Amino acid sequence: MADLKTVMKSGHPPTLFAAFLYFDFCFAIWVLNGAMGPFITEAFRLTPAQTGFMISLPILAGAVMRFPLGALAQYIGRKNAALTEMSLIILAMAYGFFAVSSYGDVLAMGVLLGIAGASFGVALSLGSGWFPPEHKGLAMGIAGAGNSGTVLAVLFAPPLAQAYGWQAVYGFAGLVMAVPLLVMVILAKEPPDREHQSFREHVACLFEKDGWAFNLIYVITFGGFIGLSNFLPTFFYEQFAVTKVEAGRLTMLAALMGSGIRVAGGYFADRIGGILVLTVVLLAAVGSFLLLTASPPLLATTILFMVCFAALGAGNGALFQLVPLRWPTNTAVAGSMIGEIGALGGAILPNAMGLSKQVTGGFAAGFVLYAAFAAAVLGCLALWSRRWVGRWVGPRGKVLSAEPAREGGVLAAGAQRA
Repeated sequence: MADLKTVMKSGHPPTLFAAFLYFDFCFAIWVLNGAMGPFITEAFRLTPAQTGFMISLPILAGAVMRFPLGALAQYIGRKNAALTEMSLIILAMAYGFFAVSSYGDVLAMGVLLGIAGASFGVALSLGSGWFPPEHKGLAMGIAGAGNSGTVLAVLFAPPLAQAYGWQAVYGFAGLVMAVPLLVMVILAKEPPDREHQSFREHVACLFEKDGWAFNLIYVITFGGFIGLSNFLPTFFYEQFAVTKVEAGRLTMLAALMGSGIRVAGGYFADRIGGILVLTVVLLAAVGSFLLLTASPPLLATTILFMVCFAALGAGNGALFQLVPLRWPTNTAVAGSMIGEIGALGGAILPNAMGLSKQVTGGFAAGFVLYAAFAAAVLGCLALWSRRWVGRWVGPRGKVLSAEPAREGGVLAAGAQRA
């Protein structure tokens, strides 16, 4: 607790809280179609492949929108970008409530839900911007724990959909979005770590090998998290014939683990190094996915998903401990880029699982595919880290304590300022 107090004193806790709440509510809205997947599938009699595509569309749309919002935030400020986004979300929810009545409308709504998915890089950069480099991992972990919005969606959306109809859930979501918007207006302050750079300097991370290395890791950690969060209600409903509400509650147990452990992932990344934490995380993810191919009973499956989500959540926190060390002056843009590619990876899993079910009659092939991908990225991480350590990060991924130096245009972590 003493460590937490020290961290809080080093930054601006009200802004961190506002960023967390903003991300939490945005995340809940982003995954609404996934949380209501069984209802929508039943209403329009969708095939497994159609369900997978319907669930993946908000993920894809959110991924595409992340980088533009991150770039915009560098010019108008992260707080203003967040307020703009939340206002657009409220309008999108009004469309969902009044206009959605066909499968085509659901797909269009999926694109609009992507607006909420664009919040990632802005929320994390806003929340951590007041904190020094040695505490950014924990600060980003706290802001990033807003992915607990998945828990809100799968806990409240199914019973509301059952009681009032699934279209009404969009209306409820639009109303509650006013809460984080007001908190942002009252509590948040724009961090002082923004530097005015040209557009070319802002997007430079797009053309660097390290950026794409981070992207691949995040496809596994965040892509796995968001993909499973969206698909699990449908998975539990079809695999174990539980009710739609029970499927949401089972998903909540797994998603809660991933959200809470994200903070721990950032904390331990600060203490023992983000690279080491990511190595452990990827090993756990590979093992969990492979064990799930055996189609264990409901209790064992739920426990395995909880372990899997815990690993993926910790990996999300650990990766974003490294981002501000690698890109200290344009963290929002780099974070949005990495979040964008990671979210695109999240669209792979629902489609893979839907196609696996439709073609093979089961979900095992989808789990094998993701396990193989995670194993390949783990091997690559071992190679990449040899080049990173000593250049812009310390041993195992801790903050570099060397004297300020530039190498290849990268500012060494010891020269960074919050």
